[in-house]
Amino acid sequence: MSKAILLDKKLQQSSEIALPERYTQIKEHNLYLYVKSYLASLRANNARAKKRGEVSGGGKKPWNQKGGGRARAGSITSPVFVGGGVSHGPSNDRNYNLKINKKQKRLALECALYQKTQEGKLFVVDSVAMPSGKTKDAYAMFKALKQRSTLFVAQMSDEPTFLAFRNLQQCYLADANELNAYLVAAFRSVVIEKAVFDEIIADKKGE
Repeated sequence: MSKAILLDKKLQQSSEIALPERYTQIKEHNLYLYVKSYLASLRANNARAKKRGEVSGGGKKPWNQKGGGRARAGSITSPVFVGGGVSHGPSNDRNYNLKINKKQKRLALECALYQKTQEGKLFVVDSVAMPSGKTKDAYAMFKALKQRSTLFVAQMSDEPTFLAFRNLQQCYLADANELNAYLVAAFRSVVIEKAVFDEIIADKKGE
């Protein structure tokens, strides 16, 4: 059974918290679909090229149909001319969004958390709050974990805590309502407040 590591105030392991058995039965494909959908939603979709009907010019036939020894041409807006339209170019009217339902989103998050427990990278603490608002205090907490990168999850972060973590490149502070499978999968380790963790692993089959 996979277990999250419970840390005390000194960030030392005090005990472990087991994930529900149903986490072991979740297919990784749910996580794949969510990450694919999440990244697709970030696409700017602003690449665009003009077609032959949108470029300027083309009101006059470039040269006579016959007698010039050249191939016939009807308009300089043709893609074969420099400055002409682009054939099969990018268009910004494409919709890259991929639909994923609520159940799959939850399964993806649970799968991502399960993978972190398999790696021993899911930590549970009472609080990640930084009342001092100092970056050095947040950095000290991060260094104590000895991880390459860490996602910190709070129930509801206040301004001092936000300011403390804001400038740390290897860390990211997320509120409970912002937590998703992509964030969990993107960081090497996750530190989550116990109140948030208990809410996530609660059985919600009745929804």
